[in-house]
Amino acid sequence: MIYTNNWMKLEVGKGRYGFMLGEDGMVMDDGVTIRLAEDHFFMHTTTGGAAGVLAWMERWLQTEWPEMEVFLTSVTDHWATAAVVGPKSRDVVSAVCDGVDFSADAFPFMASKTGTIGDIECRVNRISFSGELAYEVNIPANHGRFMWEKLMQAGAAFDITPYGTETMHVLRAEKGYVIVGQDTDGSVTVDDLGLGWALSKTKDDFIGKRSLSRPDTIRKDRKQLVGLLTEDPQIVIPEGAQLVDDPKAPTPVPMIGHVSSSYYSACCGHSIAMALVKGGHHRMGDTVYAPLADGRVIEATIIEPVFYDKEGAKANV
Repeated sequence: MIYTNNWMKLEVGKGRYGFMLGEDGMVMDDGVTIRLAEDHFFMHTTTGGAAGVLAWMERWLQTEWPEMEVFLTSVTDHWATAAVVGPKSRDVVSAVCDGVDFSADAFPFMASKTGTIGDIECRVNRISFSGELAYEVNIPANHGRFMWEKLMQAGAAFDITPYGTETMHVLRAEKGYVIVGQDTDGSVTVDDLGLGWALSKTKDDFIGKRSLSRPDTIRKDRKQLVGLLTEDPQIVIPEGAQLVDDPKAPTPVPMIGHVSSSYYSACCGHSIAMALVKGGHHRMGDTVYAPLADGRVIEATIIEPVFYDKEGAKANV
């Protein structure tokens, strides 16, 4: 009932990405949930969303479905987690985590396994928010530094380096991965994001489902997520910039959308941006403009919001 997609057939030891909607049908949260046992799940939420999601789920359990035998426990501060990312990440984690077969066949994408680091039990999830081969290593929080030092030692041979949230934002934007609260604003549906595959066609119900068939929710001119390529590849459109079809139109100039994420991609060699544009899914190849306060007007072309490795080959090696 919490997520839009189906979870009944998810195998133990596997994870699935899901969207959580408000009663209005708008995207409220997303994340990967791991099935640890038939009746035990480990849920990841957005970075700052854990407390809100816990309260949201408790509200539904206590007021709408008190007959359900479901128990929620926040373990946010119970675990320390390190995301080991990149083409050599398998070599690094396999050198640190014992008792786990890290081969591609034995440990596929979106799988979860337990092992040990030294004599301390750990959980490794093969999840990627970068688009590269990646593993998230979880260990009881008091041993977080121990895990970190082991991973850095194992990665020294590959010139491992820590990366921060700005790098993470660029990597995920290159892949068109959305951040709830940045690429959504409380008025965006899963279909608006172009991720309709995450809406189950077989589930009888889930929170927000009835609102997805409202006339306003299905109209064709809703703001929809697209990618933008600037005419000058070195120019980065400011985030929040308003988009128009004709910057010379008389004021007030009709706004058709706004830029939600914008970066310079060293990997692609040019700037990249994600935007919410009215009817954007049907406007591929169209030109839009971003008039700025300093008088500049930035021209950009609407494209699909995946700029790098569209087939997903990098994460599936």
